[in-house]
Amino acid sequence: MSAQKTPAPASPVTHATTTGMTGGGFYNQNSTPQWDATAAVLEHLEAAADALPIDGNGPVCLADFGCSEGRNSIAALSKPVTRLVRRTDRPIQTIHSDLPTNDFSSLLRSLRPEGHSVFGHPNVYSSVVGGSMYDQLLPDRSLHIATTFNAIGFLSRKPIATLPGYIFPNGPSAVRNNGFVSEQDQAAFSKLARQDIATFLKARARELVPGGKLLLQVFGANETASTCDGIYDLLNDAVLCFVEDGSISQDVYEAYFQPVYMRTLEELTGPVNDPALGAAGLFQIDYAISYEIPVSFNQRFSAVGDLDAYARDYVNFFRAFTEAVLRNALPANDQRDTLVEQIYEKAIQLLKASPDLYPFRYIAVAALMTRTRN
Repeated sequence: MSAQKTPAPASPVTHATTTGMTGGGFYNQNSTPQWDATAAVLEHLEAAADALPIDGNGPVCLADFGCSEGRNSIAALSKPVTRLVRRTDRPIQTIHSDLPTNDFSSLLRSLRPEGHSVFGHPNVYSSVVGGSMYDQLLPDRSLHIATTFNAIGFLSRKPIATLPGYIFPNGPSAVRNNGFVSEQDQAAFSKLARQDIATFLKARARELVPGGKLLLQVFGANETASTCDGIYDLLNDAVLCFVEDGSISQDVYEAYFQPVYMRTLEELTGPVNDPALGAAGLFQIDYAISYEIPVSFNQRFSAVGDLDAYARDYVNFFRAFTEAVLRNALPANDQRDTLVEQIYEKAIQLLKASPDLYPFRYIAVAALMTRTRN
């Protein structure tokens, strides 16, 4: 855990519950599972690019919302860009968006290596836009393809002030069962998760041209497992070690929770046609899927049996997207950075001691949609 990491600044952002992924290249280095989940649905995005209406003048614009440090964002948009440069002589613009507190430095260095577009074509131009994906960030009818991969799992706000029995709204796994979330609290998060989808759809509907495409993908849950299983059990156990020794107060523990929700496929797609949420009629669903991907560090551990490497890779994976929220939940004093390091080190120790307590599976849900012409 000696890699240098750049924490995002703690300034508040409207409609955001995190300041971003861990920067300094850390997220890029530890997001292979996210890429594998993204790559699994990109063939549908390529097909959408082939069928995209691109009559008219001006640039053909593609935007990825929740780009983080950019490695996965660039790789994902390269697929439709490759198809589009074969279809049109119009300029193509890629837009990579995330919170203003996101670390964009790696992305900015990557977009024009050696003075040329990373997308390998002189007619492709790229830009960065800071803001919450729950707001409109681009002009009306300026966008042809919109994507978001995993980012919409982060909620727009906290629907409750405290979560006293566990650090994650979906609750602990059946394997560990090391905490509780009340039905009332679960319902509050489920309601907000559905509202957030509708809010996101309404913002993208304003930005997309009629016939434009939206690919919405995020980690989730099915009838047998949830992507939160294992990883949040482990983080919760690690944090509780410091509650027990007095380093973290009970009040801080109850106020700290990861503002993320694991949706089922129905929870992802239901708001598209729910008139009560205000987004009905804006999009037509072309394709929707719930799927599971193999996890790279699980596969390596099964093949090689290196427990040290497994524990490091597993914990670094979830540290990359949990650290900012954890850090900002702890008292802002001289001990905070040290305490953060100790929590993730404790997670490594717990995992190495009892790996069977924290099995991890990566479930994802995705939907490709077309902006209607209403």
